[in-house]
Amino acid sequence: MTVQTWTYILVGVTFTLYIGIAIWSRAGSTKDFYVAGGGVSPWANGMATAADWMSAASFISMAGIISFGGYDGSVYLMGWTGGYVLLALLLAPYLRKFGKFTVPDFIGDRYYSKTARIVAVLCALLVSFTYVAGQMRGVGLVFSRFLEVDINTGVIIGMVIVLFYAVLGGMKGITYTQVAQYCVLIFAFMVPAIFISIQMTGNPIPQIGMGGTVEDGTYLLDKLNGLSQDLGFADYTNGSKSKIDVFMITLALMVGTAGLPHVIVRFFTVKRVKDARKSAGIALLLIAILYTTAPAVAVFARTNMITTVSDQPYSEMPEWFTKWEETGLISFEDKNGDGKIQYTAFAKAENGHAANELTVDRDIMVLANPEIANLPAWVIALVAAGGLAAALSTAAGLLLVISSSVSHDLVKKTFKPDITDKQELWIARGAATVAVIIAGYFGIDPPGFVAAVVALAFGLAAASFFPAIVLGIFYKKMNKEGAVTGMIVGITLMLFYMLKFKFGVFDGGKEAVAGLQSEWWFGISPEGFGSVAMAVNFVVALIVNQFTPDPPAAVQEIVETIRIPSGAGEASDH
Repeated sequence: MTVQTWTYILVGVTFTLYIGIAIWSRAGSTKDFYVAGGGVSPWANGMATAADWMSAASFISMAGIISFGGYDGSVYLMGWTGGYVLLALLLAPYLRKFGKFTVPDFIGDRYYSKTARIVAVLCALLVSFTYVAGQMRGVGLVFSRFLEVDINTGVIIGMVIVLFYAVLGGMKGITYTQVAQYCVLIFAFMVPAIFISIQMTGNPIPQIGMGGTVEDGTYLLDKLNGLSQDLGFADYTNGSKSKIDVFMITLALMVGTAGLPHVIVRFFTVKRVKDARKSAGIALLLIAILYTTAPAVAVFARTNMITTVSDQPYSEMPEWFTKWEETGLISFEDKNGDGKIQYTAFAKAENGHAANELTVDRDIMVLANPEIANLPAWVIALVAAGGLAAALSTAAGLLLVISSSVSHDLVKKTFKPDITDKQELWIARGAATVAVIIAGYFGIDPPGFVAAVVALAFGLAAASFFPAIVLGIFYKKMNKEGAVTGMIVGITLMLFYMLKFKFGVFDGGKEAVAGLQSEWWFGISPEGFGSVAMAVNFVVALIVNQFTPDPPAAVQEIVETIRIPSGAGEASDH
């Protein structure tokens, strides 16, 4: 069977599974909708958390960034993995003990203020919509290539599927769907990695194969370094980023993880604080399977691509090249007219033409990897199903954050506290529907490659939520004035820097972005600036706190209580 036939079969089977789970686990109350009734087992919650956490950025884009950036791409590995550890150990048990539905719920009650709640809702919406933009682009990528439909049609299909199980099942449906999606995505990521590791190095363990030798006895990484140098690129195993930027990006990704509302809410779905800790550990183990494999996939994909296309006749390119050309994510321009693909980092060729003739979108590296390695059609289709599982699982979690922020935190807790449980559920479903439509727009008109967009979401979370959550848990005298001022200043600063240096809003648009790199403040990229904005948030919050009244004694008592992570602390809306 062809790749397309296999893709229809595997995607059809997995989508049917997701829809079936949503129907089976449909939400009947707001507690079901927001936190799956608070009764999910640690293993199920661990798998769901892993799927929620490993988005299209992890599955599709991270290995692509590493394959192009080499050592520089490792910041994503360190930041995202370290951030999850930070969240699991430092914040999750205490937030679970607090026992509310959402992060804005925590901030609103901890800082005894409707203003704090509204600011937190606005931050949650901004972070979630920035993050979901990357997921919907991932959905569009997979559909446009493997099901050979228009990218807009692919995004709309993904929207309908997510809408169905997110709106019908809420957190209950999403949780059990994500358990299935974890199984699909990890199987889809590991099978081709194992195949290619055996093919290239003879070792079935990709992590070891990456450091193994190829047929001529050369170490694989040495071979890739040589290929990179021959083409004018930097050594794959050496970085080009400054130490300050590497540190800041890693820190922003770490603390941004600890402030991501769609990941934090997963710890409210279990019965006890002990279960929250246990599910966090399980999720970390499950996440590590993919994260330790991604560098190997990056090395395999980069080596195979260079040896397949560099200095080869365009007319002899295999079918995968032509298929990806149709999506516009890889393109060849024969600048010197010799009919061969010249892939190089050198600025000029000898005849005066610009040297490089090949443009490759880094987001295709994982998806195209099995095709480049000439693996069986079912393996190629499996990767497509895995990419969709990764994108849809995270998109669903984000949509739930958006809908619960609107229905629970804005409507129920701020403007109309007298609405019934049933009315709140309908508002939540309506908000999710609107959010899906907006997310679909981002998928059709994406702002950038998946991981870059997602990295900005982490910066926004770091700049807004992390200081408010940490101070709210560990500093009982932190008051509402300090927390709210810090959040507003932090996220405003991050937004300004992101719009200026990532999108060129104040300097002539996206075309001007490359020229603005020399103007980065302290040499820090937009992806790393969340660390600076976070530090400013902390400083502003603490200064304002010194000149304003202490929080009420009752609030300080709550803080003392949640720092003792024992008892059930069941999630409630009271």
